[in-house]
Amino acid sequence: MNSILSAIHWNIDPEMFNFGAFALRYYALCWLLAFFVSYVIMLRIFKKEGRTQEQLDQLSIYIFLGTLIGARLGHCLFYDFEYYKDHILEIFLPFKWDNTGFHITGFAGLASHGGAMGILVALYLFCRKTKTDFLWLADRLVVVVPIAGALIRIGNFFNSEIIGTPSDLPWAIVFERVDNIPRHPGQLYEAIAYILIFIIIGSLFKSNPNRQRGQLFGIFMVLLFGARMVLEHFKIDQEAFEQSMALNMGQLLSIPFILVGLYFIFRKTKA
Repeated sequence: MNSILSAIHWNIDPEMFNFGAFALRYYALCWLLAFFVSYVIMLRIFKKEGRTQEQLDQLSIYIFLGTLIGARLGHCLFYDFEYYKDHILEIFLPFKWDNTGFHITGFAGLASHGGAMGILVALYLFCRKTKTDFLWLADRLVVVVPIAGALIRIGNFFNSEIIGTPSDLPWAIVFERVDNIPRHPGQLYEAIAYILIFIIIGSLFKSNPNRQRGQLFGIFMVLLFGARMVLEHFKIDQEAFEQSMALNMGQLLSIPFILVGLYFIFRKTKA
């Protein structure tokens, strides 16, 4: 009981306001902020390197769609396939019909690893269409991805989702919309880690924007997904099937990204 009383209590309504069928959630606002901040930083990089705002606008459309589609498919395929294999339309539609009528559901369920895969596919398609060097662009895009990820994790915090394991630490938080157990604020751990990675990657890019192509991309992959591997230990499993696994789904999906990152860090290129 004492640990519950001494913990920080969190019970904020995820909706900022609600007008009948329309509601604005903090999570949606964090997504919008993530894209806005990323756009502003990328615009500075593009202008400094002689690229146009029109090119960035085109890239932004690719990245937005790739992130949303990838994150949605990642959740449905990796975390909740048993449900969505029988409700395929609900993967793509923000509403559903059932015995109780018509419901606007939004896209409830987005997976960050799927979003990362979607971004890479979108980046490849954009580079193929515009004849842009993939690694040149990847080295610049990773400057903004960590700060976008931090904002999205703050959105998860407002939603009281992706909560941590029980804890008696002074900063443990009781997510009252979930239960009365003091827990690690896993979302904030990730947000802080991503902000630190943003500072590191930004500093490396600023000090040497023309380093070996793909190296900064590799450093980003190792840092971000390495952090995910560690921080998953402080988060509860998202799905019941993960409880019997030595590594949860988030950790397993992080391994290929880390290996790709190591390849680009240590690969040798011809002079």
